[in-house]
Amino acid sequence: MNVLACLKRVPETGAKIVLTDDKQEIDTSNLGFTMSPHEECAVEEAVQIVESEGGHATALTLGPPEATEQVRTAVAMQANDGVLLETEGEEWKPENTAGAIVDFVEQRESEGEEFDLLLFGNESADTSNYQVGVRVATELGLPCVTGIKDISIEGESVVAKREIPGGSEVYELPLPAVVTVKEGLNEPRYASMRARMQARRQEVETHTPERRTESGLEKIRLEAPEDDEGEAEILGEGPEAVPEIIRVLEDELEVI
Repeated sequence: MNVLACLKRVPETGAKIVLTDDKQEIDTSNLGFTMSPHEECAVEEAVQIVESEGGHATALTLGPPEATEQVRTAVAMQANDGVLLETEGEEWKPENTAGAIVDFVEQRESEGEEFDLLLFGNESADTSNYQVGVRVATELGLPCVTGIKDISIEGESVVAKREIPGGSEVYELPLPAVVTVKEGLNEPRYASMRARMQARRQEVETHTPERRTESGLEKIRLEAPEDDEGEAEILGEGPEAVPEIIRVLEDELEVI
C-alpha cells in the first residue's frame, strides 16, 4: 500500500486570533502552529495501514518553509517521508491547493509511483472549507467518501464508515481512492523526543507549485470573533448559598 496523507499548518487550536491592521491577514507574530487535528488522524491512519499491510506512507503539506516543522512531526509519527509544496506564506484557496496536490500526484505517477490511498482531514482547523480532498478526487477521477471515522483495507478495496444518528453508513471503494477523515478515527501516537530528533535529520522533499487560476472569490476583510467577557455572579458562600442556587436553576435557567 502506497498511502499519501495530506495535512495543513494551522494556528494552535484555542489560540487568540489577532488580525493585522488592514484586516487582511492573521497576525502570526505571536502565534504557535500545529497540524490540524483531523489531519493528525489521517497521518496516524496512513502509518497504521502501512504497518498492517506493508508499503509506504508519505506526508505532504502546502505552505511556507516553516511548514516543514509539521511535515517533520508526521515523519516523527513514523511516516516514511515528507513533502513540502512550498509557497511564499500566503493563504491558497482550495482550488489552487487541490491543483498543486494533483500536480504532485500526477508527477509521481509519471515516475512510476502511484498512490493507492489518499487521506485528507475532513476540514482544516482554520478555514474549514471542506473542499480540498473532494476537489483532488474529482480532478484525478477517483472515488471519494468524506466524514469518515473508521477505515479498513479489504483486498483491493477500502471500507469506510461514517457515523450517523443511530448507527453508521458503510462504503466500499475500489482502490485507488480518496478518503477524508474526522478526529476520533484513531488515537494519534505521541512522537517521542528521539523520533523528533531523527525526523529533523531526514530530508524533506520540496517542490514549488504553480497557481493554476485566480480564485473567483474576493476577500474583503477578515473579522475576529468578539471576546466573550461574561461576568460571574457570586450567589453566596457555603451551605447558605444553596437556596439561591436552586432558585437560579429553577426560575432563571429552568434546568430543574
